[in-house]
Amino acid sequence: MDYIAVLLPSVVVGLLFWFAMKSIFNADKAERQAEARAQAEADAQAATDTQAAAGDDSSGPPAESDK
Repeated sequence: MDYIAVLLPSVVVGLLFWFAMKSIFNADKAERQAEARAQAEADAQAATDTQAAAGDDSSGPPAESDK
């Protein structure tokens, strides 16, 4: 019984540390996934904006046909 009383605090602190680190890593993973999703959406939006601008003739400077 003395061994349990000696080891129990260390085991409890170890479990608390494990749960804390697990939650930190899970939060980091979720944040990285959200950042990747946001970056992919931004890239897709930029690609569609670029395609729309390239297909639109009125977006560029006016042609100088008078000269």
